[in-house]
Amino acid sequence: MASLGVNIDHVATIRQARYRHGAVGVVEGTEEPDPVLAAHEAVLGGADVLTIHLREDRRHVNDRDLELLCRVARVRVNLEMAAADEMVAIALRHRVSSMNGGRPQMVTLVPEGRQEVTTEGGLDVAGQQHRMKSVVERLKGAGIVVSAFIDADLAQVDAAGDAGFDCCELHTGPYATAFASAGGDFRVGAGGAALAAALERVHDAGERIMARGMRFNAGHALNYANVRPIAELVGIEELHIGHAIVCRAVFTGMRQAVAEMKSLVAGAV
Repeated sequence: MASLGVNIDHVATIRQARYRHGAVGVVEGTEEPDPVLAAHEAVLGGADVLTIHLREDRRHVNDRDLELLCRVARVRVNLEMAAADEMVAIALRHRVSSMNGGRPQMVTLVPEGRQEVTTEGGLDVAGQQHRMKSVVERLKGAGIVVSAFIDADLAQVDAAGDAGFDCCELHTGPYATAFASAGGDFRVGAGGAALAAALERVHDAGERIMARGMRFNAGHALNYANVRPIAELVGIEELHIGHAIVCRAVFTGMRQAVAEMKSLVAGAV
């Protein structure tokens, strides 16, 4: 069964919609909703990993969130970040505090665009091999597990293996788009064929990841309707899901939303 990583970024997005520019009568540190409290609820719902994306412009998650999460989390913290010197330094600093608490940490390197709402498209490892290898070496030298968020492209998988990554998280956005277009039906017409082909690309890239000795993870745009075919792929180790869980949590609460997703993942055989 794949582990479930819950991305709590969009809880911070809700907070920042109200407090990004400050608010009259609010004391700093008391803004709501608190993504760290959301992380606690996610763990109670069954989250195996907590994912947090610290962007260079701090548009949602901020340094305070990361610091507190590394201090209090009782499951692994997966820090998504750009392969920038500032971010590497932050990861290394928080790795020290995390070790003091006995908690491991994973870093997932992602591309980052200032205008995107969330990460769109995989990291071009092949196009910046020297840079990626250097960053991976620095992080792994501190005992951090390093993952690459990449498209389901065999050349990118091979580049990630050559750069020394421990894991690859495959970008499942194209699969999710195909699933929605086909209404989830693999059997009917061009939409079903496109959906089957999109799933096959994830499968083939996952096979190559494992053949290269890396861990096979996946994430992006997965939800309660489309997650099962991905969770059923042989050898997949982790699914990282955020937006769909936070959306459901608005109506059911974070703990229940995570528990429902965990049940879907656990039922995939």
